[in-house]
Amino acid sequence: MTLRVACIGAGYFSQFHYDAWARIPRATLVGSCDTDIAKAQATGLPAYDDLAVMLEKAKPDLLDIILPPTAHAATIRTALAAGLKLIICQKPFCRDLNEAKAITAEAKAASARLIVHENFRFQPWYRAIKKALDNDLLGEVMQATFRLRPGDGQGPRAYLDRQPYFQGMERFLIHETGVHWVDTFRYLLGDPTAVYADLRQLNPAIAGEDAGHVIFTHPGGVRALFDGNRHLDHAADNHRRTMGEALIEGTKGTLTLHGDGAVHHRIHGSQTGTVLLPPDTTSTFGGDCVYALQRHVVDAHFDGSPLENEAQDYLSVIAIEEAIYNSAATGKRITLDAP
Repeated sequence: MTLRVACIGAGYFSQFHYDAWARIPRATLVGSCDTDIAKAQATGLPAYDDLAVMLEKAKPDLLDIILPPTAHAATIRTALAAGLKLIICQKPFCRDLNEAKAITAEAKAASARLIVHENFRFQPWYRAIKKALDNDLLGEVMQATFRLRPGDGQGPRAYLDRQPYFQGMERFLIHETGVHWVDTFRYLLGDPTAVYADLRQLNPAIAGEDAGHVIFTHPGGVRALFDGNRHLDHAADNHRRTMGEALIEGTKGTLTLHGDGAVHHRIHGSQTGTVLLPPDTTSTFGGDCVYALQRHVVDAHFDGSPLENEAQDYLSVIAIEEAIYNSAATGKRITLDAP
């Protein structure tokens, strides 16, 4: 038995979705939809420019939504009206928290499972870091730092060749990119209890912020720092592999994530470390995290295993994002409600 999968969206990032679905056992691609029919046809799948028509003719079991946030609500509602019970939706999820809450409630009322395609926690280096933390390699964790340095934000043509809609996003660094680490820090350290943010816009060619710092307070007093600057780069042959570098520090040692995807462990007091995860050798995005997430959904569907990133849980990520922007606007540390 296989899961019949249809996708809507055939823009830049969709290539990683289509490639991953084609490699996943127990999944079969049955259609592609895009308002630009030529893009849908280029996937080699049965092509459509009308979602309702595709859902009627292709009869998928799962719809994968690979569209910008402005299109999420309407697309999910069309899928629910067609009776879809399994939907994956790209992040950022919907336009704001209120819209995300409404759509999540509608999916629940329709007994549909709605999963947010937040794939960074599925990157192999974060899985390795999580395993190290669970095995107590660091002792008492005290702080974590991620330095976002993709180096793609300079000049009037920033982002135009890959994802041009980035330039018009009024909320950019956190809403589009930093949200990955909101979720990843939750995955590694638990839901934060407070945030403080200082955000700024460096490139006048874009509408939103493209640099800033966010400090998270996690359970037990652990602090996490997201230090983002899209103008600057880091030492890597592919700046989009990890998009930066990380440190996770505890009383017994430190974990370091390098730009090549390698994770090193150094015991407290020593000058040398050991390799927990070798450099990444995959050719696809983010250590093949798109495949890992989509395979996770297929396996959960057939095997009954727990699902990560269901929309109801992901609402916490959006609430934290809203608090970050509130903090940046007011200059105040914002205390968060419990999930």
